[in-house]
Amino acid sequence: MVVGGRGRVRKTQMISLALNKDKIDDVISKAVEILRNGGIVAYPTETFYALGVKFDLPRSLKRLYELKKRPRRKAMPVIIDSRATLSEIVSPEWLAHAPQSALSIMDRFWPGPLTLLIPARKGLPENLTAGTDMVAVRMPGESFALCLAQHAGFPITATSANLSGAPPSDTAEMVIRYFDGGVDLVVNGGRTPDRLPSTIVDVSGGMVIIVREGMIRRDEIERCAS
Repeated sequence: MVVGGRGRVRKTQMISLALNKDKIDDVISKAVEILRNGGIVAYPTETFYALGVKFDLPRSLKRLYELKKRPRRKAMPVIIDSRATLSEIVSPEWLAHAPQSALSIMDRFWPGPLTLLIPARKGLPENLTAGTDMVAVRMPGESFALCLAQHAGFPITATSANLSGAPPSDTAEMVIRYFDGGVDLVVNGGRTPDRLPSTIVDVSGGMVIIVREGMIRRDEIERCAS
């Protein structure tokens, strides 16, 4: 979805591509091309469908907030392909002195459905951090999302593919009902697993704070962090 003259909103020409073993490389290449050019891609993760833009493109992030009607106070979660990529979005001071509890949680649950809140690197777009000076980041488990992050080589937003407050999408058809004409590419990977969302943990300080219990149980996090 893009804004035309006098504030009018016009729809994009949406592409829908089905995932299959013979075409996965082509689908990933197309998705990365669209992300690099500022587009929005809906893609399946190991939990639900997500909406992705390149992490450092302010106009794309703004468009994504408007598309989802997402409150501006909520940071936009991102996925990464490896721990090395953290340096692009996380405070170097935090990385240099990361609490052992945070490192233990990463070692145990990444790749997987664990989102960590970490102090953000200075200079990131405000629409990524929502002015919180924090970034929400995870390394997804075995899924198209992980393959996409690995081939892209840069962080990608992974906000749920739904209007803010509505149920998350578990099929490409549900994504299209929410956003027909609002996204540039829908990667159709079939129905996602019937699962809980990712667990969100704040590791920005010396303590481990569980913000949302999801697929990874609270007691698992607490045992690992102790």
